[in-house]
Amino acid sequence: MLTSIRILSLVGTLVASANVAFADEKPIKIGVLNDMSGVYADFQGVGSVVAAKMAVEDFGSSINGRPIEVVSADHQNKVDTGTTIVRRWIDAEGVDVIADVPNSGIALAVSEIVKSANKTFLISGGVSTDLTGPKCTPNNVHWTFDNYSLAYSLVRAVIATGGDSWFFLTSDYAFGHDLERAASGLVNANGGKVVGAVRHPINTSDFSSFLLQAQSSKAKIVDLANAGGDTTNSIKQAGEFGLTKGGQKLAGLVFIINNAHALGAQSAQGSLAVSPFYWNMNPQARAWALRFQKLHPKNNIPNEMQAGVYAAVLHYLKTVKALKGDTSGDKVVAKMKEMRTDDPLFGKGEIRVDGRKIHPMYLFEVKAPAQSKEPWDYYKLVQTIPGEQAFRPLDKGGCPLVKSN
Repeated sequence: MLTSIRILSLVGTLVASANVAFADEKPIKIGVLNDMSGVYADFQGVGSVVAAKMAVEDFGSSINGRPIEVVSADHQNKVDTGTTIVRRWIDAEGVDVIADVPNSGIALAVSEIVKSANKTFLISGGVSTDLTGPKCTPNNVHWTFDNYSLAYSLVRAVIATGGDSWFFLTSDYAFGHDLERAASGLVNANGGKVVGAVRHPINTSDFSSFLLQAQSSKAKIVDLANAGGDTTNSIKQAGEFGLTKGGQKLAGLVFIINNAHALGAQSAQGSLAVSPFYWNMNPQARAWALRFQKLHPKNNIPNEMQAGVYAAVLHYLKTVKALKGDTSGDKVVAKMKEMRTDDPLFGKGEIRVDGRKIHPMYLFEVKAPAQSKEPWDYYKLVQTIPGEQAFRPLDKGGCPLVKSN
């Protein structure tokens, strides 16, 4: 009988030891979720996966003996598809952190799932200010930019040149609504006037009816509160439609270097872009960007959202290492806020209590073709906006974490 008890005890000890060993070897998994095949595919897509893998490579392959893995999926710009993927990743596949997630409607839904599971959400593609406002959580870090920071610099610059009447051409979902709301408030606050707006479905092929309404408004500025391929297509069709020949000007709130590349320097010259990152701003960014380009299937240069994935993942891994491998979302995000950020793309910065990553924003103008010295050399710097000015004041967002802090 005693021998049997000893055998059972030994078996139990071995099983427990095996479980501990298994837990120690369980991978730390990073799930990159975005649009891999639709209107935002070139703007995040596989490029964000490349950026995440570069962060893992630069950090090191493991933490306390646990390997680090990157998985990815296409949310197809559908909330139900995105949330189904995230639930499967968390419940069945052991994913610890979700990264990127363009499409603010999906990002807001994913945020709730991540909070319930106590994982970590590193937002680079989603830009709704609600993510650091009324919908903020202890599990979110909002990197790169948001609708307020995009609108703040562009609106002030355009109004300063006399563009005081605005008409909005807006993508009809959470991102576009939030962007229009932020920009409209800033237009009014800076002495301008909003004379109208029209909303279009995401991934629209024909903008003619929307552009006709914009033209009829006689607004000096037709503001594009959309993104990705929708921005490129609306600019192309505005040119074909002759909108700017009547004296109206286009202003793209989310004008990315990929838009400039798709349009070509001849068509894009003079366009304004607001961003916290440009691939050729300094030697560190350039070296990283050229590495990225070699790894990208289309040899694209990285944009700010892909740079944001890299920097956010790198800071996450540093934090998990500081926590000795603990990946509990609330602990990780609290530590991420405590630790100063430092990476070759955004430099030194901080993460506020509401989850907002703070760094400078830059106003760029697309060069004339003759000024471009090499492929993807599109931007010239117009203005630097300090982070404390560029992002919404902490006490204006309505984040519950701020009230309780």
